[in-house]
Amino acid sequence: MKVLLIAVVAALAYILAYRTYGRWLGAKLFQLSASRVCPSVYKSDGRDFVPTSREVLFGHHFASIAGTGPIVGPAIAVLWGWVPALLWIVFGSIFIGAVHDMGALVISIRNDGRTVGDIAGRLINKRARILFLAMVFLALAIFLAVLGLVMASVFRMFPRAIFPCLVQIPLAIGIGCWLHRSGRRIFPASVLALVLMYLSVMFGDWGPLHEFNTMLSLWPVWAWVLVLLAYSYVASVLPVWVLLQPRDYINSLQLITLCVLLVLGLIFAVSGNRELVMLAPAFNLHPAGAPPFLPFLFITVACGAVSGFHNIVSSGSTSKQLSAEPDTLPIGYGGMLSEGFLAVIVLLACGAGIGLGMAGKDGVMLYGGAAWEATYSSWGSMSGLGPCVSAFVHGSGNFLGALGFADSYSVALMGLFVASFAGTSMDTACRLQRYVVEELSHAMFGSSTEPLDESLPKRKPAWSMIGRFLESRHGATLFAVLTAGALAMVPAPGKDWGWDSVGTGGLILWPLFGVTNQLVVGLAFLVLVAYLLERGKPVWMVILPCALMLILPLWAIVWQVFIGGSGGKPWIDGSNIPLAVIGVLVIFLECWIIAESWLVIRRMFGKNGKVTRP
Repeated sequence: MKVLLIAVVAALAYILAYRTYGRWLGAKLFQLSASRVCPSVYKSDGRDFVPTSREVLFGHHFASIAGTGPIVGPAIAVLWGWVPALLWIVFGSIFIGAVHDMGALVISIRNDGRTVGDIAGRLINKRARILFLAMVFLALAIFLAVLGLVMASVFRMFPRAIFPCLVQIPLAIGIGCWLHRSGRRIFPASVLALVLMYLSVMFGDWGPLHEFNTMLSLWPVWAWVLVLLAYSYVASVLPVWVLLQPRDYINSLQLITLCVLLVLGLIFAVSGNRELVMLAPAFNLHPAGAPPFLPFLFITVACGAVSGFHNIVSSGSTSKQLSAEPDTLPIGYGGMLSEGFLAVIVLLACGAGIGLGMAGKDGVMLYGGAAWEATYSSWGSMSGLGPCVSAFVHGSGNFLGALGFADSYSVALMGLFVASFAGTSMDTACRLQRYVVEELSHAMFGSSTEPLDESLPKRKPAWSMIGRFLESRHGATLFAVLTAGALAMVPAPGKDWGWDSVGTGGLILWPLFGVTNQLVVGLAFLVLVAYLLERGKPVWMVILPCALMLILPLWAIVWQVFIGGSGGKPWIDGSNIPLAVIGVLVIFLECWIIAESWLVIRRMFGKNGKVTRP
């Protein structure tokens, strides 16, 4: 009963937060108005700037920000205890993550759909723009480089999910064209998408399809990396309504229906007198071999509470499709709360669901505490993607089993769930990296036409050819794909060159991603503080989150470089010199941006405490 109560209380907390704090932010702080024209309307180009219905855009936004983050993070963090993980997920998403996502979306739609990093140039200065965009570029390059490995790993663990995941692409294109060109209602498309998606899971491993899935599951990582980066290139340059929007919408429908089924499974498991109890410890702040609880809980659980990737999505993609300002509340604030609830379900699946039954290494079924101990035997046992995904898939599959779903179907369905969201994050990240490259080119080389704002010079002739290439749709996308591919094609640390190791290079810089991702949150809050001060608005609701999300990532990266690092040995001592060098650079860049921002924000207060523009 306690497990079900946790889910119910979390859901009620999110509903209450949306109807009170979220509405207050929209009405009083940001003053959302339907009379303001959004960039998707006055800059409509049928490709990137496309006015989109709230339902479809919510699906695109939600699927893009979710990915595997709210699965992996809570699956690991439960080792520190389910109570601190739950509190960070619920309160972090309500008071930090949702404010961050909504604020980034508002700032962007009121600045021509530009990213928060680019807007930093107007609100702070040109140096802040370049530093912010450089930090975002690094984070997205790491993210793109490692997602091919993620997809390959998921497909190897759950081959039956391959065909349903691939069939979503033509299904999405068909639905996207049907809706865009015929103007038909979304409800029939939703029903059709759901039916076809579930049928593809049910029949996607029959006969020849089984051989097809098995063959692709054996592909080497480098092959998946090349194929997925090529797919991401195409998805990035196509009009957003052709593939990105409908595929994300299908995945969001899948997620929503699965969340409903998982909650129903919780209810049936409890009412059926099954032994559904929290097996994870309530508190375990010092698990053996783990990094310190502070600050790493707040780095490990990112997407379920707050994530820098979200402001990149909000200001890079969603703002270009928002058709009316009031939609910012359900999409920006509501989207983050929805992801927070997903993280709660993941926490319960890993902390309690696996106790309903999980096969051990020898194939013998384990139940209760034995299943938990076999899965979470140590911190090191959960250090990779495979154990985290496996714990969630089998725990949530047990919830579906309480509804009468066959084990094989439940596992395939949850495997598809993980693979689909990794895929949507990859194609969205590639499109976002394209925007970042374009804006970074503007900031560094100047503009070949009109400057984006007064801080950007006209381009010097020597840089004209480079600038034109990087500001073109295909040029920026090609640069994004090639940089991520070059990083991915290097073997992972400790591996020799070989066909089995090529494609794992994203793991080289992966230890930096969590810190860099959360650092982008703090930097986005700095821009939000400047934006609110410029308009004479209160900033009390963003000052503390801003400080927290600047201090925690800085604390974490200093610990990794100089104190703990890998296996208790700091990077600077020789355990990983390349990471140490980049880590020191990140520390320097953060301190530089904070200093630049503080000087500008302090001037905004002016004399006698009155806010003035710099």
